[in-house]
Amino acid sequence: MKKIEAIIKPFKLEEVKEALAEVSIQGMTVTEVKGFGRQKGHTEIYRGSEYTVDFLPKVKIEIVVNDDDASKVAEAIVKSANTGKIGDGKVFISPIEEAIRIRTGETGAEAVTVN
Repeated sequence: MKKIEAIIKPFKLEEVKEALAEVSIQGMTVTEVKGFGRQKGHTEIYRGSEYTVDFLPKVKIEIVVNDDDASKVAEAIVKSANTGKIGDGKVFISPIEEAIRIRTGETGAEAVTVN
């Protein structure tokens, strides 16, 4: 199993969700996060004063899938989240040692498939 974590721009969430549905992904965890990469934030003017916004709003998506599905899921995220501009985000893929469905006690791939 693989865990896919994607950090994307918030307004791209709906497009990413639709792209994941097309590749049969039915479950995910979404968290509102803040951070920066190469963008290093930006400056804004509020009531005549300029200030720096260091951490930009982003959305973090977490999905656990079977090994065979990891590349197609990552590809779907990259295609749907891409704007071609700085700050589009990143996708991380990590191995998952074990998964357990709390309700039924199912383990491994059975724990992450939707029944």
